[in-house]
Amino acid sequence: MAVEGGQLVEPSGAFDYVVDLGPGELRPGLINAHDHLHRNHLPRLGSPPYSNAYVWGEDLHTRWGEAMARLSGVPRRDALLFGALKNLVAGVTTAVHHDPWQPEFSDSFPLRIARVRVVNSVRFESELAARWSGDGTARDAPLCIHLAEGTDAQSAAEIAEADQLGLFEERLVPVHLVGADDPGIELLRRARVPIVWCPSSNLFLFERTAPRELVGSGVAVLLGSDALVTGAGTLLDELRVARALGYVTDRSLEDAVALTAARSLDLAAPTLEPPGVADLVFFTCPLFDAHACDVALVVVAGRPRFGDRRFARLFELCAVPAETLVVGGVEKLVEEPLGSVARRVFALSPECQRILE
Repeated sequence: MAVEGGQLVEPSGAFDYVVDLGPGELRPGLINAHDHLHRNHLPRLGSPPYSNAYVWGEDLHTRWGEAMARLSGVPRRDALLFGALKNLVAGVTTAVHHDPWQPEFSDSFPLRIARVRVVNSVRFESELAARWSGDGTARDAPLCIHLAEGTDAQSAAEIAEADQLGLFEERLVPVHLVGADDPGIELLRRARVPIVWCPSSNLFLFERTAPRELVGSGVAVLLGSDALVTGAGTLLDELRVARALGYVTDRSLEDAVALTAARSLDLAAPTLEPPGVADLVFFTCPLFDAHACDVALVVVAGRPRFGDRRFARLFELCAVPAETLVVGGVEKLVEEPLGSVARRVFALSPECQRILE
C-alpha cells in the first residue's frame, strides 16, 4: 500500500519511506456517527434512569450546575481537541459533531469532521429551516437529529411528529430512537432511513436502548459513541456493548462504523485501495477485541496522528510534531498539542481517563 498527498496510490516505483507494520489488522479509519466533541471533558453526570433526555437535561443543570460550571473552564479549542483525541485513540478518523460547525474544524484539525446538518430535537428547535443555513453546509446534506430519546409516550410520539414536519423528506439520520414503539418502527422501516445507535449512552440514561425490533430489522445501522457525559468511552467500547446485546451480526457492526456510515453521511467510501483517501487504522488484534492500547497507528489524510513509539520516524518524516501519552500502560505518540490537552483535562476531570483504558 502506498500513500501520497493524503491519497492511496498504486504501490509501485520508489518510496521515500517504507513502514513495516508487523502483525495485525489494517483497516480504513473508523467512522463515529454521533459525538459532541466539546462535551468529552465532562464525566458521566446524572441520576438515572430518566424518562427522556429533556428531563435529564433539566436535572443536569439543576443538580450538577456547580460541577458543570467548574468544568466549563476548559477552553473551547481544548475541549474540541480532547474530543478529537478520544476518537483517534479508538481508530476513528471521521466523526459527526452533533452541534454547530466550528471554525476549528479546518485542515489543521486532527480529526475529519463529517459535513452534515444537525438539529438538536423537534422540541428544542421548532424553526428547523432556520437551523439549516448559515454555516456553509449543503442544503441537501444528511440531517442528523436526536429523536425518541427516552422511554415515555412523549419520546415515542416524536417519530410521528418528525414525519408531520416533513423531516423524512430531508435525508433524515435519526439518533437514539430508544422510545420507538411499533407504529414508529414501522414508519422508520417504511421510510428506509438509516439510524444511529448509541447503546452505552442509552443504557446509562434510560437503562434500555433502541429496541431490537428496530435495530435488528434490517434498517441501515450506524454506531455512535456519544460524549463522555453519557457514553461509556470510545467507539471501541461502543462496539463491545453493541456486540454483547446481540441485536445485529458482527458484519453489520463492522459496516456500522465503516461502509454503512459512509453511505449514509455522504463520506468517501472506506477503502484500502487507490485512489481512496488515506484514512487508516492499524490494530494489533481483531477489531472486537481491541482497546486503545491495541491501536498501533492512526493516519488521517495521509498524516500520522496517533501511534506506537516504533513509528516515531514516520511522524518525523511527515513533519508531524508529536508528544508522548501513556495508553493502557503503553507509551504512544500523539500529534501536538493533543497530549498536553489531555493532561490538562485529566487534571480537571480524572474520570475522563477512561478513554485510555
